[in-house]
Amino acid sequence: MIKQIAHICIHTSDLQKTHHFYTEVLGLKVAFQFERKGEPFGYYFALGGNTFIEVFKGDPGAAGTIRHVAIEVEDMDGIIERVRSHGVKIGEKKQGADRTWQVWLADPNGVQIEFHEYTTESMQFKGGTCVVNW
Repeated sequence: MIKQIAHICIHTSDLQKTHHFYTEVLGLKVAFQFERKGEPFGYYFALGGNTFIEVFKGDPGAAGTIRHVAIEVEDMDGIIERVRSHGVKIGEKKQGADRTWQVWLADPNGVQIEFHEYTTESMQFKGGTCVVNW
């Protein structure tokens, strides 16, 4: 059921500096960008295959922290059923603003895990701007 790491999410206090680092210094391509209230809010940087680094503008205290780990799955309903069968609390499946299925849970240490199932409409493959309201 589990395929690979889909993405890691990093918070930054300086979106432009972070964009420069990942695109100019490391040479990564922007798969798509996030926009909130008409302003740039974050980016998906393509690492290769279906693996990405997701960066969001956050408060200075959160800068540099890894927010969550996203694990790509092939059968979202199956993984939800498996997790629940072990008595572990897991959220409800929903389609994110990036048009990808997701569901959230935490490991025993509090690390947030997002199970992530791509669709044919996922922005990771289509590109563009992902407008968010959260």
